[in-house]
Amino acid sequence: MMKYPLFGLFFSGALLTGGIAVAHHGWGSYDAGRLVSITSNIQQANWENPHVMVVVAHENKNWDAVLAPPFRMSARGLNPDMIKPGTSVRLEGYPSTRTETEIRAERIVVGGKSYELR
Repeated sequence: MMKYPLFGLFFSGALLTGGIAVAHHGWGSYDAGRLVSITSNIQQANWENPHVMVVVAHENKNWDAVLAPPFRMSARGLNPDMIKPGTSVRLEGYPSTRTETEIRAERIVVGGKSYELR
């Protein structure tokens, strides 16, 4: 019989949530000293957790852009129909230091309106 059952429950919960936090990536793998701006039509869009992702053409390559989580996108006034394939957007963000054709978008301009994502 456990002497401190609440401690065991707390410790188990901490391990579970800690594992989730470790599984989420940090932003340290993006070059915050180099702002990139890409104006292009969206080729693919994925409105799912943990982050909305879009693919755009830039410099003859397909770039993956990591946007905000869906709940934040919605809170900023964006919805999936606004960033569907074929939509012209401007993305401003920081390039990945690990993947040559990936950026972390700080803002997106859709239909002439700018949306802050962070």
